[in-house]
Amino acid sequence: MNTVQVGTVRLLPAGYQAFIPTIFPPKAMLDFPKDILMKNSDATLKVGELKGITRLLPDIDFFLWMYLRKDAASSSQIEGTVATMIDAIEAEANINSDLPEDVDDILHYLTALHFGIQQIEDGKLPLSLRLIKDLHYQLLHEARTSHLANPGEFRTSQNWIGGTTLNNARFVPPPPAYLSNALGDLEIFMHAEDAIPMLLKAGLLHAQFETIHPFLDGNGRTGRLLITLFLWNKHYLEKPVLYLSSYFHAHRQEYYDRLEGYHQGKVFEWLDFYLDGIMQTATEAIETVGKITALREKDMRLIQALGKRSAELITKLLPRLFAQPIINVQTIQDWTGYTRDGAYKMVTRLVGLGILVPRFTDKTYGQSFMYKNYLDIFTES
Repeated sequence: MNTVQVGTVRLLPAGYQAFIPTIFPPKAMLDFPKDILMKNSDATLKVGELKGITRLLPDIDFFLWMYLRKDAASSSQIEGTVATMIDAIEAEANINSDLPEDVDDILHYLTALHFGIQQIEDGKLPLSLRLIKDLHYQLLHEARTSHLANPGEFRTSQNWIGGTTLNNARFVPPPPAYLSNALGDLEIFMHAEDAIPMLLKAGLLHAQFETIHPFLDGNGRTGRLLITLFLWNKHYLEKPVLYLSSYFHAHRQEYYDRLEGYHQGKVFEWLDFYLDGIMQTATEAIETVGKITALREKDMRLIQALGKRSAELITKLLPRLFAQPIINVQTIQDWTGYTRDGAYKMVTRLVGLGILVPRFTDKTYGQSFMYKNYLDIFTES
């Protein structure tokens, strides 16, 4: 594939070399090869299929939290976090105190993602440099690794990627003096009413953001947030359910290599990899929606076979389990206002139906319970 000059590496007066972006986007970047346009068409059809099927899914807002958690865990794991989505669910519910310390990374990512969705949904703030800074603040404010990150502020000092110093770094992003122009171009690109296919625009937005690397820390996580928030903000998605972090995590080294290739001019190779991720992620999301629908119907049949009063009570609980699939007796008390004995009987009934299963086989006191068949849909995909 042809290369596109997106910037040059220059020796600076300070004695190190850094990447200086060209005006973004360069015209050659938008001269997409035929194979990229064809793959984009295939990916667009797949995303359209996902958009249509999510409209049919009942209680979509409950399921949405699981998509968010999965992306939060995968995006954090790309950066080295060992905590899992299950750890995050337990931490949110205050069920398990014996969790990895870095579950904090996932919880902060979730906070940032919820914040971004809410800001756009409520019309408080469009996707913009201001919102990007606010997302970064939510991501790193009082976070485990925030002591040098300057949350919510673009950097005023030089950073680098790989290596131990500026002189042996694998990549040195633009110096602070160049950030204003580079970020200004990026914001104009986000809002421009042009004919660039929306999926390709989101892919270029992510790669250019990572090349600019405007924060001291948290650039990867912030940049991955942008893909879905951009597509949703442009009404390209019915709901924000297309998250690529799992794909990037599964192909982490290639992800890094393709982003490095991008600032070397291999723009279309990056887009080729990225579009593969869009199609794979959309396909998996469509399959997930189908599995969720089938499980919901199966469990509703089990519930309806109970007496009318019990069925009504558990039917009201089921959507809550879609959003919070690991619970304990206290959770049911909080949801229903039942006494502890009444909540325990409700949990026992759900276990008897096979909807809930004990979280631990060797624990009696302080036991928690999980909606295992539902969790498996997300952890096995």
